[in-house]
Amino acid sequence: MSIVTSEAASRELSVVGEVAVVEGHEHSAGRPSPRHLPRRSVRTLTAAGDLLRALAAPVRIAIVLELREADRCVHELVEALGVAQPLISQHLRVLKAAGVVHGERHGREVVYRLVDEHLSHIVVDAVEHSEEDRAR
Repeated sequence: MSIVTSEAASRELSVVGEVAVVEGHEHSAGRPSPRHLPRRSVRTLTAAGDLLRALAAPVRIAIVLELREADRCVHELVEALGVAQPLISQHLRVLKAAGVVHGERHGREVVYRLVDEHLSHIVVDAVEHSEEDRAR
């Protein structure tokens, strides 16, 4: 299966003020036209979808925000979020399976950390976008 651009996306852009228009679709000025965007493989798009699904739960979003501040063990997340321990553990399993968090045993506890900052930026941007939408 291949990903192909639409016929409209391959047409010339006309710039009107600050916005580029393609057959009724608007694009910010300076944004590359769709015909110049790199095509992504189905495998890459599927992996991105899996990652976004793993992040798409309020408790998992809250966990990522907490881990952005500092590494935490399960009981610290339970206390910070006010969510039952089994539920925190279940959500951590989903995040770990998706490669969002990593757990490291320290004695009797497992301390969780974010695998990288890119993922936290996705969550922070989504939260900030939601807050901006609510303020309008």
